[in-house]
Amino acid sequence: MATGEESPQVSQAPGFLTALRNQSRAALLALAIIVAAFWVSVPMGQWRIGLFVSVGVALGFVNLVLTEWFLVRSVSGDDAISRKQYAVSSLVRLLAVSLVAVALAIAFWPDGATVLLGLAVFHLLTLVLTGIPLLKEIRKA
Repeated sequence: MATGEESPQVSQAPGFLTALRNQSRAALLALAIIVAAFWVSVPMGQWRIGLFVSVGVALGFVNLVLTEWFLVRSVSGDDAISRKQYAVSSLVRLLAVSLVAVALAIAFWPDGATVLLGLAVFHLLTLVLTGIPLLKEIRKA
């Protein structure tokens, strides 16, 4: 554009890329869990379990990146985000991820239930990885 203004799509993309870059450690964790899921399940002849655990991990990672993206957008934006807006955004995002996971679990039962296992394992490990630096910081104080 001649006036130097950016289109809305272009200005929001860097926020998403920033959010994705901020989660590089989580991306490596997700990749490690996916590799481990296939490494364990394929030799046992249960490749579908590895696949569904991987889908659960991917859903957890998508949720994490979308959370980060919302936070990056809210911090860098001109207007402040209210608690209600943040709560609604979180609820919609978690509801969408949960609905996809439960739908896959029901549609591909019993192997599909491992989508929930992958989602839970990923969230548990990211919670631990987030909590360790926090506990170290608390100890210093």
